[in-house]
Amino acid sequence: MPPPGVCLNIMEARQKQHGYGSFTNPDRFFNQDYQELKQCCVAQGVKYIDQTFPPDRNSIGQGILRPSDLARVVWLRPEVSKIAPCPAFVLDGVSRFDFAQGVLGNCWFLASIGALTFQDDILGQVVPLEQNFDEKYCGLFHFRFWRFGRWMEVVIDDMLPTINGKLIFVHSKDQNEFWPALMEKAYAKVCGSYTDMNAGTPAEAMMDFTGGVHMCINLSDPPANLWTLMCRAGLSKSLMGCGTPQGETPANNKLPNGLIQGHAYTVTGMISRGKPVNLVRLWNPWGQGEWTGDWSDQMTLEDFCKFYSDLDICSLYPDFLDGNSSHWKTSMYEGRWVAGTTAGGCMNNKDSFWTNPQFRVKIDGEYLETDGEKNVLVSLMQKSDKRNRHLVQNLHIGLAVFEGKFPASFFSSHAPVAQTKTYMNARDVMEFLLLKPGEYVIVPSTFNPNEISSFILTILSKEETHG
Repeated sequence: MPPPGVCLNIMEARQKQHGYGSFTNPDRFFNQDYQELKQCCVAQGVKYIDQTFPPDRNSIGQGILRPSDLARVVWLRPEVSKIAPCPAFVLDGVSRFDFAQGVLGNCWFLASIGALTFQDDILGQVVPLEQNFDEKYCGLFHFRFWRFGRWMEVVIDDMLPTINGKLIFVHSKDQNEFWPALMEKAYAKVCGSYTDMNAGTPAEAMMDFTGGVHMCINLSDPPANLWTLMCRAGLSKSLMGCGTPQGETPANNKLPNGLIQGHAYTVTGMISRGKPVNLVRLWNPWGQGEWTGDWSDQMTLEDFCKFYSDLDICSLYPDFLDGNSSHWKTSMYEGRWVAGTTAGGCMNNKDSFWTNPQFRVKIDGEYLETDGEKNVLVSLMQKSDKRNRHLVQNLHIGLAVFEGKFPASFFSSHAPVAQTKTYMNARDVMEFLLLKPGEYVIVPSTFNPNEISSFILTILSKEETHG
């Protein structure tokens, strides 16, 4: 481990050695190779059973079903006529109207799938659509998710939990279509169990569908250019989700205006009806319960900000932030906060802040005073050591950017030129910055010292950067 306070070199780039972890060559989750497994099953004439996510109560998890209901669960394959007479992976294309939520509280995940169905190119990356129940069917399916800097291929069997012959989690409105239920199972495997998918935000799944840039907007204090940002995001193939505030209880109560408290929605479109009115179109993954206020299926931007708490935008590139189509260059770094050595806490901790991992970045190019255009996006994502998602407790994280070279007394004589406005207990935080050409040091940290976690620091720049 490098001595504390010394700038760390790039530990691993996004494109790993030999390209493992890229979309074209994804890592194998649990080291399972889809093609090898399929060839083996077809050759032996057997149906695949995934021993790493077996069809039992451990894969469902605790707390979602009552013990009496858990005892009634039967795992069935779609080919069983009791579930579907003519099972298919996809019927008549993929749409947000294909599926409905089950007993699991994962509207955040389904809202993200709803957004994904609008972007065919991204959808095809996550959901290999050529899969089917044809002559080579062997009960084996695969999906791809971006997880903490690397694309992962996730293999599952198609045994699904049922009670009385009915799927208990997400299900298609056409009983013969199974891509939503199988996709949910693959993501449950990544999370640790179905129960581990209970409660979340659309941002998490949208990041895992794209590996892109995430921006969270507080709608109680939106930027002046919110409408412009949303329209640009729609044009740049972004995924957008939003949420309503939680009520006095954890229950998802329906309000008189038709909205559901503490619920995730998909932003499906924006339209202007003349200069005075900007309208937002939303989709409820429950498939029922709609806004009953003005404009019916749509709502004004003002009502959107009034009744929703936050907006998440996830895009492959940050073009939507400024409308500039410049090609963005990406650098990705991995690091770790280790108690007693590289976990110095925020700048309030003057005696230990300098021990945090530090990343030196040099920005090339020329700067004109008339530019004033932000040119660097810095994203920090924490990566817990916990296998099961429900055990993860996000630390409060943030970052600071310092300009100049790095003498021994650097932090005692320099103030940051940029930093996160506040430390947040979120999986990721992002800052969009204007940095002139020069040398900088980026310091990611937790708020409190001696908190342990791995992290990924991503820098997107319009200019060349050098670590």
